[in-house]
Amino acid sequence: FKKVDLIILDEMGYIPFSKDGAELLFQLITDWYEQKSLIITSNLEFSQWNRIFVDARLTAALVDRVIHHAHILSFTGNSYRVTHALSNYPS
Repeated sequence: FKKVDLIILDEMGYIPFSKDGAELLFQLITDWYEQKSLIITSNLEFSQWNRIFVDARLTAALVDRVIHHAHILSFTGNSYRVTHALSNYPS
């Protein structure tokens, strides 16, 4: 990771983290904090991240680091994938 400037974590929350996995990700994000650009995609609001990380304090600290200096984009409405798939489904 020392050679890259941008790290993308796609579908955060799709699969919950184990305690060890959550702690490792927290350590990585702490190391990258203010050093690397980070893009995270998730279908969960930050308030729901307790579902994917075991420890509420770790989750709060992780969210704190992620949102500091962040540009947060929130998309609402129908899923493009679902809409596209349904439009191609024969009636």
